[in-house]
Amino acid sequence: VETHMSWVFLTDRYAYKMKKPVRYDFLDFSTLALRQRDCEEEVRLNRRFAPDVYLGTVPLAVDAHGNLHLGGAGEVIEWLVKMRRLPAERMLDNMIRQRSVQVTDIGNVAMLLARFYQGCSPVELSSEQYRAGFTSAMELNLRELSVPEHALPRRLIEQLHAAQRSFISREAGLFDARVEAGKIVEGHGDLRPEHVCLTPVPVIIDCLEFNRRLRIVDPADELAFLAMECERLGAPYVGDRLFQTYTQVTHDRSAAGLVYFYKSYRACLRARFAIGHARELEKKDWPKWQHSAGEYLRLAEGYSTRLAET
Repeated sequence: VETHMSWVFLTDRYAYKMKKPVRYDFLDFSTLALRQRDCEEEVRLNRRFAPDVYLGTVPLAVDAHGNLHLGGAGEVIEWLVKMRRLPAERMLDNMIRQRSVQVTDIGNVAMLLARFYQGCSPVELSSEQYRAGFTSAMELNLRELSVPEHALPRRLIEQLHAAQRSFISREAGLFDARVEAGKIVEGHGDLRPEHVCLTPVPVIIDCLEFNRRLRIVDPADELAFLAMECERLGAPYVGDRLFQTYTQVTHDRSAAGLVYFYKSYRACLRARFAIGHARELEKKDWPKWQHSAGEYLRLAEGYSTRLAET
């Protein structure tokens, strides 16, 4: 399985992830040492959510005869993350499509996340820094999504940007209160349905390991992200159950307007990522990602409408 940043090799029991030697603005895998370090970070961070899945790092070596060995002697030419394979049919995105998700499944995931967040130490940053992170990302969303070549609805993009900017300005106190209450933590960073496995004891995989700044989140933001992605798949009830259970466990309740903002912001971010994928492909392959970006923008529109009502 190939992604933009890695190759994942599947066996009956295990999955091995090997990083590509790439460099972007937000990550650097350009040397063997950097890739080894990232593999180690991936194992360390993901064991917070899936301790029995991430088994460790293994070297890929070549011996004197030119033969490759996993974990064997010779010159190390690459590093891989070794994971226990999970049942694909139990991943949350697949179960939503099969309409087989149970309320107890979502409650168990919410319990796992609530207990995780309760155990996190607050990240030290100012209220101004927290709000500025959103403002900067929103400006990038506007700039990237508005490129005429992408053929996305410019007026809608501008309306979404204006609504989000207006909310941050009007309700700065909501963001500041989250910072002052110590609610900003080092979370998962990429909490999507395809990363949640609904085994009897749920596990969450594939956290965003390569950039700590992108893992610094409000739990309400992270839950809103997962809720938004589930709603896109046709399961809005997942978000309701997530927040209900999280609040029961932690007694932490976010304002409805803040949650709608987080959902709208995350949907625009995902639209930007989708169109970014298109740019790396030939134009004949763009329609899939343009359609995906359009879906996210329509979701963001619905959330932004609710923002104006709060």
